[in-house]
This record gives sequence, C-alpha cells and structure tokens, in this order.
Amino acid sequence: MVIESNSKEETYNAGVQLGQNAAPGQVYCIYGDLGVGKTIISQGVAAGLGITEVVNSPTFTIVKEYDEGRLPLYHFDVYRIGDVDEMDEIGYNEMVYGDGVCLIEWANLIEEILPGTYTRIDIEKDLSKGLDYRRITIEERHDQI
Repeated sequence: MVIESNSKEETYNAGVQLGQNAAPGQVYCIYGDLGVGKTIISQGVAAGLGITEVVNSPTFTIVKEYDEGRLPLYHFDVYRIGDVDEMDEIGYNEMVYGDGVCLIEWANLIEEILPGTYTRIDIEKDLSKGLDYRRITIEERHDQI
C-alpha cells in the first residue's frame, strides 16, 4: 500500500490508522532519512492505540514503554546503538515477541534480529512535490530471518 501525504497531519493520520488496526504482537519497522517523519507516524500509531501521553523518539534511551493504550506500545529508536547485542540488554526479544505493539525506528540497523513477520514502513520525501510531501509505503514482510 502506498500513501501520499502532503502534511504532517496526513502522516500522523496514517499512523493513527495503523494503531487502530494493530493486533497483539504487531511489529512496525520504520525506515527513512533524518527528519522524514518517523516520529510523527509513531505518534499517530500511539494515538490509534489510545495513548494520550506525549510520544517522543527515544533516541538516547533506545526504548520507551507506554502502557495506557488498548495494547502496550514499545517504541524503539535504534539510531544510536553500537551493536545489536545491546538489544538483549533492554529486553528486545521479550517486547518484540510479546503481546504488545512494537515500533522500531531505524530498523535497518538491526535487520539481522528483526522477527520473521513484520510490517515495513518506508517514508520518503520528494521535494519536487513540496516540502511536506511524503510517500509512505507499507508492506507486510514474512520469513525475513
């Protein structure tokens, strides 16, 4: 599925729909350059799950947990990890293979430990279509290990 977004609100709303449709054990892997909207779509997913607290990218803590929605949300930002072994130290497997919803920003940095089934979300800019334009490609991935 491809969504063409022309504003932060449209990108956020795409996330809301993902959150509303998320099932226990759902893993969303978000790919895109700096400033493309990974956190905005993550905030939308949180809202779609019924989470009302402020959601920011957990760049320095690697993961933030939110328990107030209809499902627990584990929001990862792995941009600053030095080695995938660090993921074991924060309980990655328990979260990714649990009953909550996982959002993984910069998932390309830990591809070797991603689960076999996940939803890949690619967010790309196209400045020829405007500063706020984003092309959001969503696809289901299976048996990628």
